[in-house]
This record gives sequence, C-alpha cells and structure tokens, in this order.
Amino acid sequence: MSELIKHECGIAMIRLRKPLEYYKVKYGTWQYGLNKLYLLMEKQHNRGQDGAGVVGVKIDMAAGQDYIHRHRSVDANPIKDVFDNIFGEFNHAKNNFPNTYHDPAWAKNNLPFVSELYLGHLRYGTFGRNSVEYTHPVMRQNNWRSRNLVLAGNFNLTNVDELFDLLVDLGQHPKAYTDTVTILEKVGHFLDEENEMLFRRYKNEGYSNKEISPLIERNLDLRQTLERSSRDWDGGYAIGGIIGHGDSFVLRDPWGIRPAYYYADDEIVVVASERPVIQTVMNVSWKSVQEVKPGGALIVRKDGTLSEEMVRVPQERKSCSFERIYFSRGSDRDIYLERKKLGHLLAPTIMKAVDNDLENTVFSYIPNTAETAFSGMMEGIRDLLLEWKKDKIHALGENMTEEEISKIISVEPRIEKVAIKDVKMRTFITDDSSRDDLVGHVYDVTYGVVKNDKDTLVVIDDSIVRGTTLKQSILRILDRLHPKRIIIISSAPQIRYPDCYGIDMAELGKFIAFEAAITLLRETGKSHVIDETYKKCKEQQHLPKEEIVNYVKEIYRPFTDQEVSDKIAQLLKPVDCNAEVDIVYQTVDNLHKACPNDLGDWYFTGDYPTPGGNKVVNTSFINYIEGIKGRAY
Repeated sequence: MSELIKHECGIAMIRLRKPLEYYKVKYGTWQYGLNKLYLLMEKQHNRGQDGAGVVGVKIDMAAGQDYIHRHRSVDANPIKDVFDNIFGEFNHAKNNFPNTYHDPAWAKNNLPFVSELYLGHLRYGTFGRNSVEYTHPVMRQNNWRSRNLVLAGNFNLTNVDELFDLLVDLGQHPKAYTDTVTILEKVGHFLDEENEMLFRRYKNEGYSNKEISPLIERNLDLRQTLERSSRDWDGGYAIGGIIGHGDSFVLRDPWGIRPAYYYADDEIVVVASERPVIQTVMNVSWKSVQEVKPGGALIVRKDGTLSEEMVRVPQERKSCSFERIYFSRGSDRDIYLERKKLGHLLAPTIMKAVDNDLENTVFSYIPNTAETAFSGMMEGIRDLLLEWKKDKIHALGENMTEEEISKIISVEPRIEKVAIKDVKMRTFITDDSSRDDLVGHVYDVTYGVVKNDKDTLVVIDDSIVRGTTLKQSILRILDRLHPKRIIIISSAPQIRYPDCYGIDMAELGKFIAFEAAITLLRETGKSHVIDETYKKCKEQQHLPKEEIVNYVKEIYRPFTDQEVSDKIAQLLKPVDCNAEVDIVYQTVDNLHKACPNDLGDWYFTGDYPTPGGNKVVNTSFINYIEGIKGRAY
C-alpha cells in the first residue's frame, strides 16, 4: 500500500506442556519457550511497531515467590527493548552464577520470565495515545492465583459506552473509558463471580480455605466465564488471556473478524495472529496450523489439557478481507494465491482500459505489497494475450508465413519497475501532519523506460484509501517519465466506509472515495442528499445500535462506480501533472471470488457484520458534517 494504514495489533502465546527440564535436555536450554516467543513477535512486527509487551507466568510457585512478570515498551524498537530487558537479566545471572544458571529449577526460582506460559503483544498506537499504559498485556492482580488475569488482544469494540455503563451498574469504577479496560474488567468481574461460586460450594462441603484454592483452580469453568463476559461485546476481537494459576485461552469473535491460529503437539501450544508465522517458527506444515474457530475459545488448562469450546454462537463468517489484501504476511499460502487472483481478475478491465495496445503500454507496481497482485495481473494479461495470438494466427489462413507468425508470437507485455520505495522513509511517517510533509520523497523513479508522450503507464497498488501519497508523490514522480497517460490500478475496491474493528481507517472524511461522492453531489445539484443523510443520521443517533440503519450509503447511491472512480482521478491528479490520469478499481464481486472464505467487506459496501458498525458509520458522518475530528467509537 502506498499509504501508511496502521493495524491494531498482533498476539503471540506460548504454553509449554512439559517441565522446563525437558527442554533443557532436548533443546539444550530452558529458554526454549521464550526464544520461540521472541521469534513469533519478531515475525509479526508488521502488525505493530509502536509498542510491545510480554508477560511470563510460572506455574506452581511457592507462596511468597513472584510468579507473574511483565515488561512493556514504547521504545523506537519495542520488541528489541523488551527482550533486551529480559535477556539482560539472564546474562547478569549467567555472569554471576555460572554454576547454577543453566539449572532449570534454579532459574525458575530465581529469575523473572523463566516460565511455562508466555503472552506477547504488538501494538500500533492511535490518536496520540502511545504510552506504555496503553500497551498490552494488561493485568488485574489479586492475592488468589485464580483471580489474577492477564489479557492481550487484537480488538476493537464499537459499544464501549454501553459496556462502560454496565460496569458502573455492577458497582465498579473503571479507571479509563477504553475497550481495553472494559474487556479486562468485564472478564475480571465474571472470573471473580466464578471464584466466589466455587468457594461457596466447597465451603458448604466442609473444605478449609486452604483446601479450597486448589479445588477452584482445578474446576474453574473458563468457558462459562468467557461466555458471560463477552455476551454483550460488539466488535472484532482475538484475545489471549492467562489466569494466574496457569489456565490460558484465546477467544475469537463470532464473525471471525480478527484472525487467530494455533499449533499444538505434546510439547507446546503456540498461538499467533498469522498462520505462516507459526509455520516458520515451529517448522511445521500448513496443515498442522489450525484456525481458532469464530465464536470459539482455545483453552489450555493448568495441566496442559487442550480443548476448543464454543463461547458464542458463530455468526455468518465475515473475516476481514483487508487482512488478505494487505496486512497479513504474503508468505501464507492462501493469502499469496488470493492476492495473485485479485490481480488476475483485473486483467480484462485493464486490457480494455489500454485498448489492447500492448506496444505502447508499460506495466509496473507500487512496492512493496502490491508485487503479488502485479504478478497475478500479468498472468491474467498473458492469458488474454495467448488467446489474442491464437486468433491472430488462425486469421492468417493461407497467408501464414514464418515472418507473420514470429511477429505475432513476439508480442509481449512491457514490464518495468518504475517506482522504487525508499524504505528508510516509512519509519518517520507517524502522523498526518508529518506524513503530508514527507510523502513526496517516499518513492524514487526509474528514468528512460517510458516513451515520451506516447506510452500508457499502468501501475497497480493494493488499495487506495486517502490518496495522499498518490497525489503528492507517486503521480508527480511518474509524470517525470513523460507518459501520455497514467492508469493507477487498485487491487481492492473503493474504500467508502470507516472500519471500527481494528484498522486505523476511522474518519469518513479522509477517504478519497467519500470526498469524490460528496464533490459529485455538489457539482450535480444534489447537495440535498448530504443534508437529508445528515438529518436521518441525527434522528437515529440515540437509538439502540440494533435499530440503526446505515444511511451513509445514500451518499453513493446516485452514482455508478465508474463515475466515482473518474472523480477520484480528477481529485488526485496534481495540477502540475501533464499526463492523463485514470484510476481503475477492483469490483466487490471479484474481491469475493478471490477471497471466498473471508467476506468481511464493510469498508467497501457498508454492510457491517455487527449492529455497532452501523452506529459507527452514522456517527462518523455526523462528525464529518459537524467538523469533529477523531474516530466515532
């Protein structure tokens, strides 16, 4: 993607199912689990570079010994900072206690993070709140092990206001108005209730307080606790959690919006936000890595027993298609093939756009994430070209000559790498104000590959959200090559609506497709549609979310997709650009053909999987009209 769109966030969990001594003997170190956690997090650094955190939980420590350790960082390189801190203590101990350092029992009793359970998190900060206090994992501590709770997640809830009020009604006094605090306190509340229920039961059976604690730990109903906690949640989530005595879980939303995968054998259980990360770190096959089912929880008990249990009734699967188009690592087999197909399906539209004139067309892509779609696009164009060649050869009939055949066969698409990403620039583009100043220098251009004022330059990007980089940088630098025409291809459809489930696309007014539709309404004398939509949104502003309708769709209804695309091209063309500029978008139908199992398309269609989505999009439109900045949830 030519623009920096942030994703929130990535999780990693390790559960060792053998004693630490086992890993010392087999793998030569009791650090086996922590080493795997580091790799899981480093391989997912694409999911969050603003903050990182790790919690280690030791099982069956004696009373008086610390058994939960946490380190979080918002350093410039937070993963490195977290693990430098952890391994720094190890190195100190190794230097000072060389004879006992390698003994797993000694290390567990004397060093932090020598644990059987680990939970790691990677975070992108949003709206300026990038402090360590907002970095996961978050904790709720108690003197009873079975009441300690650690959480880290990739989530966004749309109904924090409702959930906050419910906590207040329970008699709580939440310390912050965020979905992180809300989820932590909600799960914590029902974890406390489950503990209280079991305590009363065993007390009535005559057990002493000291005897009751281990009974609670063995019989805690974690599935029921999660079901009661999440009953009112509206949003997308993949949440990892650890209970202080050693139970752990990963919970996924009923629509499967946010991703979560796991691998398990008799030595270890591994969870991550992306499948290929687990494949690489554990060196296992694609088939060995399972997906946590939508609405389900992967639960690992203190004794290492693993189960998948349904927590909420699964809904129609609406896994985020943006995961497939952009955010997830392209090394996943399915994602790689899907991205190729997205490009392949665009081939007929592209050939029509260039009037089948391959002689005067140069094909390229915007690095780095559009490369796979570009590969698929070129395969599609070559498939069409093959049919063209067959027809041309058949048409020769009796006039067929070696020269004519060679001329037809030699026709090939011209492929060049014209845009070169300056990868060092991305690190510094962190907010809207600095982004605007720097985007003009993010790309360099390859000179001498385009015929002046004659060639059409076709360049594919994986998506176009704001269009800022296109207008301020890419189109200007491409114009330096002096093409007659520039066609920008988006392998994703027009992004028309805000996301509210974990991607930083929250403000409606920042979408170039929305800006184009508003401009068209005003230019065609249909400004009344804007006023009427605003009125309808205001009228339902205080309705329950289940009754709210997405009226923002009416902003786009008067126009065809092509009309909106043409207006986008006009808006994005720099005033000093000499080439003609056109923009071609993927269709929603083709998106679903390419990603048939991940049908979450609300940013393109406005069809939100949860009621809270309709509330968010209407509030976002109200905020746009009223000039209110920030996300609408």
